[in-house]
Amino acid sequence: MAFSTIETRISGGRGELVLNRPEKLNALDHTTLTELAEAAGWFDRRPEVKVLVVSGSGRAFSAGADVSGFEAEAPPAEQARARADAGRLMAQAIESIRAVTVARIHGYCVGGAVVLAAACDLRVAGESAVFSIPEVDLGIPLAWGGIPRLVREIGPAMTRELVLTCRPFSAAEARELGFLNRVVADDRLEGAVEELVDGLLGKSRLTLTATKLAVHAASEEMIATAGAWNDADSLLSGLSDPESRRSAEAYLKRMKDRG
Repeated sequence: MAFSTIETRISGGRGELVLNRPEKLNALDHTTLTELAEAAGWFDRRPEVKVLVVSGSGRAFSAGADVSGFEAEAPPAEQARARADAGRLMAQAIESIRAVTVARIHGYCVGGAVVLAAACDLRVAGESAVFSIPEVDLGIPLAWGGIPRLVREIGPAMTRELVLTCRPFSAAEARELGFLNRVVADDRLEGAVEELVDGLLGKSRLTLTATKLAVHAASEEMIATAGAWNDADSLLSGLSDPESRRSAEAYLKRMKDRG
């Protein structure tokens, strides 16, 4: 398929989904979120794909939600909720792909990009990767089904800490918390992912899919993401709350001052 913000490729049983806005550090704007969901469906209609690698071009996996939208004019009321819900639908689509999904993470993995990575089955990062979840500083809740996915992966205590404090955390800490499966030297990242993919490709499609579905069902039974349908409403509330907007303005100013 032809996309404007992502690239898709298939070679044998291996698929690639690449975020391709390197000049914006692969920030996730509405177009990208929509294209990611469409690409997920496109890959799912190709049963020959056993493993799908999700990555970012340029210097980062993704800088998260495109914050330039915070300063743009609000869309018409009838479009606002649909746009606010696009991230949840993206994460749900990525998580629902029957192929085993592997996130290859380098550089920055911020906010909504953490949710995208959490929606993947396996996550491998370079040792210099930096993670952060700055939504509270931006005056909005972590949406897109991010809270239940993080609680499933790292537990409620660390989810509260990382989301409430917005502090950056390293790949090593993310591995210790159980969010990452592997951390490797930056120059070994591509090779480590290829080794993992090659091992998975040698297994039967039936057993890979059955195992993925079983783990997903167990995870949903423990901590369901179904309640995330109203994340869009919480997000819209944050975007209209005066104190939250002041917080966002202060955060964006700090980011601009840092260059």
